[in-house]
Amino acid sequence: MEEKKETGRRRPLIAGNWKMFKTSAEAVETASALAKMTASATGRDILIAPPFTALQAVSAAIAGTGIDLCAQNVHWENQGAWTGEVSAPMLTSVGCKYVIIGHSERRQYFGETDDGVNQKIRSAIHAGLMPILCVGETEDQRKSNKTFSILDKQTLKGLEKLALGSLENLVIAYEPVWAIGTGKTATTEQAQDVHGYIRGLIEKNFGKALAKSMRILYGGSVKPSNINRLMEMPDIDGALVGGASLDAGTFSEIACYTAH
Repeated sequence: MEEKKETGRRRPLIAGNWKMFKTSAEAVETASALAKMTASATGRDILIAPPFTALQAVSAAIAGTGIDLCAQNVHWENQGAWTGEVSAPMLTSVGCKYVIIGHSERRQYFGETDDGVNQKIRSAIHAGLMPILCVGETEDQRKSNKTFSILDKQTLKGLEKLALGSLENLVIAYEPVWAIGTGKTATTEQAQDVHGYIRGLIEKNFGKALAKSMRILYGGSVKPSNINRLMEMPDIDGALVGGASLDAGTFSEIACYTAH
Protein backbone atom coordinates (compact mmCIF):
# COMPACT_ATOMS: atom_id res chain seq x y z
CA MET A 1 0.00 0.00 0.00
CA GLU A 2 2.92 2.35 0.59
CA GLU A 3 3.97 2.02 -3.03
CA LYS A 4 0.53 3.10 -4.20
CA LYS A 5 0.84 6.31 -2.18
CA GLU A 6 4.29 7.04 -3.54
CA THR A 7 3.41 6.58 -7.20
CA GLY A 8 -0.08 8.05 -7.08
CA ARG A 9 -1.22 5.25 -9.39
CA ARG A 10 -3.76 2.52 -8.80
CA ARG A 11 -2.14 -0.82 -8.03
CA PRO A 12 -1.64 -2.54 -11.41
CA LEU A 13 -3.23 -5.90 -12.16
CA ILE A 14 -1.90 -8.36 -14.74
CA ALA A 15 -4.36 -11.18 -15.43
CA GLY A 16 -3.84 -14.33 -17.46
CA ASN A 17 -6.95 -15.93 -18.98
CA TRP A 18 -6.11 -19.51 -19.99
CA LYS A 19 -9.51 -20.12 -21.60
CA MET A 20 -10.04 -23.80 -22.65
CA PHE A 21 -6.38 -24.77 -22.52
CA LYS A 22 -4.33 -27.00 -20.20
CA THR A 23 -5.14 -30.17 -18.32
CA SER A 24 -4.89 -30.02 -14.56
CA ALA A 25 -1.29 -31.31 -14.62
CA GLU A 26 -0.28 -28.86 -17.36
CA ALA A 27 -1.88 -25.99 -15.47
CA VAL A 28 0.00 -26.84 -12.27
CA GLU A 29 3.28 -27.03 -14.16
CA THR A 30 2.74 -23.63 -15.79
CA ALA A 31 1.50 -22.00 -12.57
CA SER A 32 4.48 -23.31 -10.57
CA ALA A 33 6.94 -22.05 -13.17
CA LEU A 34 5.20 -18.68 -13.34
CA ALA A 35 5.32 -18.26 -9.56
CA LYS A 36 9.10 -18.67 -9.62
CA MET A 37 9.58 -16.34 -12.60
CA THR A 38 7.47 -13.53 -11.11
CA ALA A 39 8.68 -13.79 -7.52
CA SER A 40 10.56 -10.50 -7.81
CA ALA A 41 7.68 -8.58 -9.41
CA THR A 42 6.49 -6.16 -6.72
CA GLY A 43 3.98 -3.34 -6.64
CA ARG A 44 1.41 -5.18 -8.74
CA ASP A 45 -1.15 -7.97 -8.55
CA ILE A 46 -0.87 -11.03 -10.78
CA LEU A 47 -3.62 -13.56 -11.34
CA ILE A 48 -4.28 -16.57 -13.53
CA ALA A 49 -7.60 -18.04 -14.65
CA PRO A 50 -7.24 -21.76 -15.43
CA PRO A 51 -10.18 -23.87 -16.61
CA PHE A 52 -12.58 -25.07 -13.91
CA THR A 53 -11.07 -28.58 -13.82
CA ALA A 54 -7.67 -27.19 -12.79
CA LEU A 55 -8.74 -24.60 -10.22
CA GLN A 56 -8.26 -26.66 -7.08
CA ALA A 57 -4.90 -28.11 -8.14
CA VAL A 58 -3.59 -24.69 -9.23
CA SER A 59 -4.84 -23.15 -6.00
CA ALA A 60 -2.60 -25.52 -4.06
CA ALA A 61 0.32 -24.91 -6.41
CA ILE A 62 0.27 -21.12 -5.98
CA ALA A 63 -0.53 -21.02 -2.26
CA GLY A 64 1.84 -18.63 -0.52
CA THR A 65 3.07 -17.08 -3.76
CA GLY A 66 2.24 -13.65 -5.14
CA ILE A 67 -0.25 -15.05 -7.66
CA ASP A 68 -4.02 -14.99 -7.15
CA LEU A 69 -6.57 -17.44 -8.54
CA CYS A 70 -9.36 -16.40 -10.88
CA ALA A 71 -12.29 -18.23 -12.48
CA GLN A 72 -13.38 -17.67 -16.08
CA ASN A 73 -17.13 -17.62 -15.45
CA VAL A 74 -19.76 -18.08 -12.76
CA HIS A 75 -23.49 -18.80 -12.47
CA TRP A 76 -25.81 -16.26 -10.86
CA GLU A 77 -27.37 -18.74 -8.41
CA ASN A 78 -25.59 -20.23 -5.41
CA GLN A 79 -26.98 -23.71 -6.07
CA GLY A 80 -29.73 -25.49 -7.96
CA ALA A 81 -30.61 -27.70 -10.91
CA TRP A 82 -28.22 -26.01 -13.33
CA THR A 83 -26.39 -28.88 -15.04
CA GLY A 84 -22.86 -27.96 -16.07
CA GLU A 85 -22.73 -24.68 -14.13
CA VAL A 86 -20.48 -23.52 -11.27
CA SER A 87 -21.52 -21.15 -8.47
CA ALA A 88 -19.67 -18.36 -6.71
CA PRO A 89 -19.49 -20.21 -3.36
CA MET A 90 -17.98 -23.19 -5.19
CA LEU A 91 -15.30 -20.91 -6.62
CA THR A 92 -14.41 -19.32 -3.30
CA SER A 93 -14.24 -22.77 -1.70
CA VAL A 94 -11.31 -23.73 -3.98
CA GLY A 95 -9.46 -20.45 -3.42
CA CYS A 96 -10.67 -18.14 -6.17
CA LYS A 97 -10.30 -14.44 -5.43
CA TYR A 98 -11.45 -13.05 -8.79
CA VAL A 99 -13.87 -14.07 -11.54
CA ILE A 100 -14.10 -12.94 -15.16
CA ILE A 101 -17.64 -11.97 -16.16
CA GLY A 102 -19.02 -11.04 -19.58
CA HIS A 103 -15.97 -11.95 -21.66
CA SER A 104 -16.61 -11.26 -25.35
CA GLU A 105 -16.38 -14.96 -26.17
CA ARG A 106 -19.14 -15.67 -23.65
CA ARG A 107 -21.26 -12.92 -25.16
CA GLN A 108 -20.58 -13.94 -28.77
CA TYR A 109 -20.75 -17.74 -28.58
CA PHE A 110 -22.90 -18.45 -25.54
CA GLY A 111 -25.48 -15.67 -25.80
CA GLU A 112 -24.61 -13.86 -22.57
CA THR A 113 -26.60 -10.66 -22.14
CA ASP A 114 -25.99 -7.51 -20.16
CA ASP A 115 -28.78 -8.53 -17.78
CA GLY A 116 -27.16 -11.92 -17.25
CA VAL A 117 -23.82 -10.25 -16.65
CA ASN A 118 -25.44 -8.02 -14.05
CA GLN A 119 -26.87 -11.06 -12.23
CA LYS A 120 -23.48 -12.76 -12.23
CA ILE A 121 -21.74 -9.67 -10.85
CA ARG A 122 -24.27 -9.52 -8.03
CA SER A 123 -23.67 -13.17 -7.18
CA ALA A 124 -19.90 -12.79 -7.29
CA ILE A 125 -19.87 -9.73 -5.04
CA HIS A 126 -22.22 -11.38 -2.55
CA ALA A 127 -19.83 -14.36 -2.31
CA GLY A 128 -16.81 -12.12 -1.78
CA LEU A 129 -15.32 -12.54 -5.25
CA MET A 130 -13.83 -9.61 -7.15
CA PRO A 131 -15.57 -9.41 -10.54
CA ILE A 132 -13.69 -8.47 -13.70
CA LEU A 133 -16.38 -6.99 -15.94
CA CYS A 134 -15.43 -7.29 -19.61
CA VAL A 135 -16.68 -4.70 -22.09
CA GLY A 136 -15.73 -3.93 -25.67
CA GLU A 137 -16.87 -3.34 -29.23
CA THR A 138 -16.63 -5.42 -32.41
CA GLU A 139 -14.81 -4.22 -35.51
CA ASP A 140 -18.09 -3.36 -37.25
CA GLN A 141 -19.25 -1.37 -34.24
CA ARG A 142 -15.97 0.57 -34.16
CA LYS A 143 -16.20 1.31 -37.89
CA SER A 144 -19.76 2.53 -37.34
CA ASN A 145 -18.59 4.88 -34.56
CA LYS A 146 -20.61 2.96 -31.97
CA THR A 147 -17.72 2.22 -29.59
CA PHE A 148 -18.80 4.59 -26.83
CA SER A 149 -22.50 3.76 -27.05
CA ILE A 150 -21.67 0.04 -26.76
CA LEU A 151 -19.44 0.72 -23.75
CA ASP A 152 -22.18 2.83 -22.15
CA LYS A 153 -24.69 0.00 -22.48
CA GLN A 154 -22.42 -2.85 -21.40
CA THR A 155 -20.99 -0.96 -18.42
CA LEU A 156 -24.14 0.64 -17.07
CA LYS A 157 -26.40 -2.36 -17.61
CA GLY A 158 -23.74 -4.62 -16.11
CA LEU A 159 -23.61 -2.46 -12.97
CA GLU A 160 -27.30 -1.58 -12.83
CA LYS A 161 -28.85 -1.30 -9.35
CA LEU A 162 -25.61 -2.22 -7.61
CA ALA A 163 -24.86 -0.25 -4.45
CA LEU A 164 -21.86 2.06 -4.66
CA GLY A 165 -20.15 0.37 -1.72
CA SER A 166 -20.33 -3.02 -3.41
CA LEU A 167 -18.27 -1.83 -6.39
CA GLU A 168 -15.08 -1.01 -4.49
CA ASN A 169 -13.29 -4.18 -5.63
CA LEU A 170 -14.79 -4.43 -9.10
CA VAL A 171 -12.39 -4.34 -12.05
CA ILE A 172 -13.31 -3.40 -15.62
CA ALA A 173 -11.48 -4.91 -18.58
CA TYR A 174 -11.76 -3.15 -21.93
CA GLU A 175 -11.29 -5.76 -24.63
CA PRO A 176 -11.83 -4.55 -28.20
CA VAL A 177 -13.28 -7.69 -29.78
CA TRP A 178 -11.46 -6.98 -33.03
CA ALA A 179 -8.12 -7.28 -31.21
CA ILE A 180 -8.69 -10.57 -29.35
CA GLY A 181 -6.62 -13.38 -30.79
CA THR A 182 -6.15 -11.49 -34.05
CA GLY A 183 -2.69 -10.09 -33.49
CA LYS A 184 -4.17 -6.61 -33.85
CA THR A 185 -3.72 -4.27 -30.94
CA ALA A 186 -5.28 -0.91 -30.31
CA THR A 187 -2.67 1.82 -30.37
CA THR A 188 -1.75 3.18 -26.96
CA GLU A 189 -3.63 6.34 -27.88
CA GLN A 190 -6.77 4.39 -28.85
CA ALA A 191 -6.61 2.34 -25.67
CA GLN A 192 -6.04 5.38 -23.47
CA ASP A 193 -8.89 7.23 -25.18
CA VAL A 194 -11.33 4.43 -24.36
CA HIS A 195 -10.01 3.85 -20.85
CA GLY A 196 -10.35 7.56 -20.13
CA TYR A 197 -13.90 7.45 -21.43
CA ILE A 198 -14.81 4.49 -19.21
CA ARG A 199 -13.31 6.21 -16.17
CA GLY A 200 -15.34 9.31 -16.99
CA LEU A 201 -18.46 7.15 -17.32
CA ILE A 202 -17.87 5.68 -13.87
CA GLU A 203 -17.32 9.15 -12.42
CA LYS A 204 -20.50 10.48 -13.99
CA ASN A 205 -22.64 7.61 -12.70
CA PHE A 206 -20.92 6.54 -9.47
CA GLY A 207 -18.78 9.46 -8.35
CA LYS A 208 -15.21 10.70 -8.50
CA ALA A 209 -13.86 8.54 -5.66
CA LEU A 210 -14.82 5.25 -7.31
CA ALA A 211 -13.64 6.44 -10.72
CA LYS A 212 -10.27 7.37 -9.27
CA SER A 213 -9.76 4.04 -7.49
CA MET A 214 -11.25 1.61 -10.01
CA ARG A 215 -8.78 -0.46 -11.99
CA ILE A 216 -9.41 -0.63 -15.75
CA LEU A 217 -7.46 -3.25 -17.69
CA TYR A 218 -6.71 -3.50 -21.40
CA GLY A 219 -7.23 -6.83 -23.16
CA GLY A 220 -6.49 -7.52 -26.79
CA SER A 221 -3.31 -9.18 -28.10
CA VAL A 222 -1.18 -7.95 -25.18
CA LYS A 223 2.40 -9.18 -25.45
CA PRO A 224 5.86 -8.42 -24.06
CA SER A 225 6.56 -5.99 -26.91
CA ASN A 226 3.63 -3.67 -26.14
CA ILE A 227 2.99 -3.98 -22.39
CA ASN A 228 5.36 -1.17 -21.40
CA ARG A 229 3.76 1.31 -23.79
CA LEU A 230 0.30 0.37 -22.58
CA MET A 231 1.25 0.66 -18.91
CA GLU A 232 2.62 4.17 -19.46
CA MET A 233 -0.91 5.40 -20.18
CA PRO A 234 -2.50 7.17 -17.18
CA ASP A 235 -5.83 5.32 -17.28
CA ILE A 236 -4.56 1.81 -18.09
CA ASP A 237 -4.11 -0.10 -14.85
CA GLY A 238 -3.08 -3.49 -16.18
CA ALA A 239 -3.88 -6.13 -18.76
CA LEU A 240 -6.18 -9.09 -19.35
CA VAL A 241 -3.92 -11.42 -21.33
CA GLY A 242 -5.15 -14.36 -23.38
CA GLY A 243 -2.87 -16.43 -25.61
CA ALA A 244 0.34 -14.85 -24.35
CA SER A 245 -0.45 -16.01 -20.80
CA LEU A 246 -0.32 -19.70 -21.69
CA ASP A 247 3.47 -19.79 -21.70
CA ALA A 248 5.04 -19.09 -18.30
CA GLY A 249 8.08 -17.38 -19.82
CA THR A 250 6.08 -15.07 -22.07
CA PHE A 251 3.53 -14.19 -19.41
CA SER A 252 6.23 -13.53 -16.83
CA GLU A 253 7.79 -10.98 -19.23
CA ILE A 254 4.43 -9.21 -19.38
CA ALA A 255 3.84 -9.44 -15.62
CA CYS A 256 7.35 -8.12 -14.91
CA TYR A 257 6.95 -5.03 -17.11
CA THR A 258 9.12 -2.08 -16.13
CA ALA A 259 7.00 0.94 -17.10
CA HIS A 260 5.92 3.31 -14.32
